[in-house]
Amino acid sequence: MSPGQVQFSIADQQHQLTVFEAGDDRLRIVFRDATAGVETYGAARFLVLNAPHDGMVDLDFNRAFNPPCAFSEYTTCPLPPRENILPVRISAGEQVPE
Repeated sequence: MSPGQVQFSIADQQHQLTVFEAGDDRLRIVFRDATAGVETYGAARFLVLNAPHDGMVDLDFNRAFNPPCAFSEYTTCPLPPRENILPVRISAGEQVPE
């Protein structure tokens, strides 16, 4: 179950991502963007956020990381919900594993 969404803008375009509970009052985002499969892992990347403060969160895509399935074919990972597939490039965070 999702506790809500985060809203942000990139290049004057508004976007929204559904968040999920990650434990310890933190939130997790599973997302894919226009770099997926080329510069970043194709299925998705994760981003963990600290608990909201006054209804706001720090959305720092530099902290986006690859899920375990990016490193091993023997793991499974959640795919992002449709609304978390961004039409823009997020050229920050972890890139394609080598």
